[in-house]
Amino acid sequence: APPAPWLDKSVHGQMIVMLLACYSGKLEDGEKLVAPLKALGRPVGDLLQRRPYVSLQNLLDATQPKGRRYYWKSEYLPGIEPDLLAKQREHAGRITSPHSAVIVFQLGGAIGDRPVSHSAVGNRDAAAVLNIAASWEKPEDDAANVEWARSSWRDMKRFSTGGTYVNFLTEEETGDRVAAAYGKNLARLTEVKARWDANNLFRMNKNIPPSAG
Repeated sequence: APPAPWLDKSVHGQMIVMLLACYSGKLEDGEKLVAPLKALGRPVGDLLQRRPYVSLQNLLDATQPKGRRYYWKSEYLPGIEPDLLAKQREHAGRITSPHSAVIVFQLGGAIGDRPVSHSAVGNRDAAAVLNIAASWEKPEDDAANVEWARSSWRDMKRFSTGGTYVNFLTEEETGDRVAAAYGKNLARLTEVKARWDANNLFRMNKNIPPSAG
């Protein structure tokens, strides 16, 4: 828990569970849908309220400031099952930095209304994304935090669809993970890359190499 004014001081720096929800339809319908969440237990903070879209988009920006060190691993999930949540709690309990988190982002909705071939990224049938987000301050803590993320990911990737949500990767990790992320679309993307960027100028992190043909 960050030292935020909307959180009770007794939980600052302590491990917490955060639940984020968004409803973009009629206000009165949204209030009915989130009512069970707002009545759940005794939260240490409650920011679930009406807000403009821009506010929603930058709500978590302060949690990832420039200059901090990051290493993330992610997987697409076919669903959210009890065994996954048990492992999520287990690895969250092993976090080595107060800035790190194990997160599940819900997908679905309009994403699944289009075929896989509609645009670049595949895995449109996934129900959620698992994000193991290591974040820390000092270079001397690199090894411990990277290993926490990697070991957590190795243990939880069994729940994956086999597709990967590509984010921060080392150079040697990138190839296989990009192939998993784009799936059947990768061959088409390499052809597009060869046409528009044959010299592979745009190649950072999520690189799709141009096809040889």
